[in-house]
Amino acid sequence: MTTLSLEEFANDSFFDRAEISQQTVLFGNGVSDLIGNHAKGLGSHALLVSDRGIRDAGHVSKIRKLIEISGVKVTTYDQSIENPTETSVENCVSVARDANVDLIVGLGGGSSMDTAKGCNFLFTNGGRMEDFWGVGKATQPMLPLIAIPTTAGTGSECQSFALISKDETHVKMACGDHKALPRVTLLDPELTSSQPTSVSACTGIDALSHALESAVTKKRCQASDRHAKIAFQLLNYSLPLVFDEPQNLVARGGALLGASHAGVAIERSMLGAAHSMANPLTAKYGTIHGVAVGKSLPFVMEFNAQDAKCTQIYAEFARTANLANSTHSDADACLILINRVKLLIELAKLPTMENKKKFCLDDIVQLSNEAAKQWTATFNPRTITSNDFEVMYQKLFNPALNESVR
Repeated sequence: MTTLSLEEFANDSFFDRAEISQQTVLFGNGVSDLIGNHAKGLGSHALLVSDRGIRDAGHVSKIRKLIEISGVKVTTYDQSIENPTETSVENCVSVARDANVDLIVGLGGGSSMDTAKGCNFLFTNGGRMEDFWGVGKATQPMLPLIAIPTTAGTGSECQSFALISKDETHVKMACGDHKALPRVTLLDPELTSSQPTSVSACTGIDALSHALESAVTKKRCQASDRHAKIAFQLLNYSLPLVFDEPQNLVARGGALLGASHAGVAIERSMLGAAHSMANPLTAKYGTIHGVAVGKSLPFVMEFNAQDAKCTQIYAEFARTANLANSTHSDADACLILINRVKLLIELAKLPTMENKKKFCLDDIVQLSNEAAKQWTATFNPRTITSNDFEVMYQKLFNPALNESVR
């Protein structure tokens, strides 16, 4: 496979500031050391939002010191949780209000980013997260946000959406507004090297699903196509290396860039049915998001490939990544891509899908009905019903049940 030059994908024009309004994206080993320079230009008192794992890895104290050296005061909230809820966001807002901050820094994975964005919505606009469910519902200006990802996964650092779960039902609310887009994003591969192997696997496959789902949605456009293709190129090349050589910073840099480009693609074209399948699995079983969406992705791709346009798009992705060439028909190239995705998921050695409780075939009808109600299902290129989801959940559950028996 041809070696990729990260410089080719990391120059300033690559992120096209005409597309990402007023956002500065910087990439490189050690680029997070520049946080102080950017913070002092945006505020005088920063709320640093992270989680306990990132704190224990030493990243919180390092970033805090760099910000304080620049003359900016820092209040830390390091209690972000996986799949942040209304209540967890409100806890963060309480800290922000007590400190009266004028800048937010999100440090960590997608959950920390979502918590930081959710806090920004409520701190500046009041109300509850449910009030911002949808797009463009923030009527007041929002605080500047600096995003520093420590995982190559959600691409939240290049999105204006916060995904916040309802406390009781665990339904995920996508709350988006252009004012919530990070003002500055610092992509530092060195920060991702502290991830446990299982986290790298789950976040990497999540990013892969973002690239491939955003490529075929009903909202796809020229810009999303460009970013999704580049994301897949980077992830297809980098992820096997990350899984096999966790300390390979070139590979980690490629995965980080790929995840961010996939995030830009999502911003323009949204996601599809694989995420619709994943969310009910997380809500009911506690399945890790990257596991749920990764295991669902091949089934959804096979479903979508029954549409001629999707087959053509998948074929283009296979050719762009040098998995197929001009001698392959679209159908053959599409199949090559799907098989490559299955291989990448296998190489990731994802954790078990079961987490909080055991799978039960009797749950499939309920899961299918919930999947059909997901917002992302409306963007899937092929119209998809609860009956379609039942078929795919059956395929998904049978291997999982077999694994459980073993």
